[in-house]
Amino acid sequence: MDKAEGALSDIRVLDLADEKGVYCGKLLADLGADVIKIERPGGDPTRNRGPFFRDDPDPQKSLYWFQFNTNKRSITLNLETADGREIFKKLVETADVLLETYDPGYLDAFGLGYNDLKKINHGLVMASITPFGQTGPYSAFQGTDIIGQAMGGVMYLAGFPEDPPNRLYGSQAYHMASVQAASGILTALYAREVYGGGQHVDVSMQEAVAIAQESAMQTFDLRREIRQRTGSSGLVPAHPAMGTYPCKDGYINIFMLDWPTLLDWMESEGMIGDLREKHKETLDKLSDFLMIFGLVMNLEAYDKFLNEEFPPVEAGLKAFLMTKTKLELYEGAQTKRLQISMVSTVEDLLASPQLNALGYFVDVKHPELGETLKYPGAPYHLSDTPWRIEKRAPQIGEHNLDIYEKELGFSREKTIRLKQGGII
Repeated sequence: MDKAEGALSDIRVLDLADEKGVYCGKLLADLGADVIKIERPGGDPTRNRGPFFRDDPDPQKSLYWFQFNTNKRSITLNLETADGREIFKKLVETADVLLETYDPGYLDAFGLGYNDLKKINHGLVMASITPFGQTGPYSAFQGTDIIGQAMGGVMYLAGFPEDPPNRLYGSQAYHMASVQAASGILTALYAREVYGGGQHVDVSMQEAVAIAQESAMQTFDLRREIRQRTGSSGLVPAHPAMGTYPCKDGYINIFMLDWPTLLDWMESEGMIGDLREKHKETLDKLSDFLMIFGLVMNLEAYDKFLNEEFPPVEAGLKAFLMTKTKLELYEGAQTKRLQISMVSTVEDLLASPQLNALGYFVDVKHPELGETLKYPGAPYHLSDTPWRIEKRAPQIGEHNLDIYEKELGFSREKTIRLKQGGII
């Protein structure tokens, strides 16, 4: 394989997905697949989702669309017309993958379900992302991202104990479903190479979310406890001071502290105060991991320790953290093998020396805007078949002529008639 090609450069994908699967299509396209985004005439509804470039509410300037449709091609096609369905079947003949997010049974009603399409293309891998899957008592139910988060269980764990459950930021349920769909598609393509023939990949958003509940299931298995919302402290602390703390210019996160080393650091900078003299017994407990572990297993004793003994020591810790920036704390902690990390903002990520050294951010040209925009790049690196962003998201029907005339052989007159008839 040419080193310039992506890992999926020989794969063609027909993308009929809405927000539930838009990220799946991007994952495949950025790995080199020829992803043809099939939009309704006039454009896909997700083009109207903001924010917009320079706050201009134009379907051709949606930053949401830009982000999740890189490297794709766009054609317009109305599947609710007989001619549109016949054209779609022609496209299926040369496709490897069909990605769709319609309600169960919608495509079947048009003769475009998996059992119909595999007669046209035996090797077709069809991935269907729905809120609850193709079968079962909830299969016909509607579901948005917030419903996926709620029904999948992650929302129960998000927020503070005194508050109701919170929705995670962004479209996390949609993205989880997309990631699982991409994984299922790649598995089905591999199986096709080994055994021959395509298959139907049924992705339930609820299942995709349920599998991402961190250690909630393991917590119940091991301790017979239901994980609860813990706010900024993260998990039920396995050690005092675990969680998020403010510092001079933002926040840091502490996973677990080597208290003797931390106290030496504080003392070297004149920030130890009278902690060692007045709170020696508490510090001795903090330095004895087995003692702390024993307290954790006795929640009543642990709560007493946190509420009565620990606050003066924590106050000293907070005062020390407020004298430093998050970068100073992070870099200082690394030299001392302390588990302290930055809570990065978008600005921090853009300036990150590590991400920039890896070439994570990618500049993508938008000629129609007269601008070059910066995009998040690859979450992993392949040495010979790279993930990359080569093209900005397509405009509405930008590749109609390439697909319909050059590939399917339609005449210009036929293309014009199809356009005038609302079919493309």
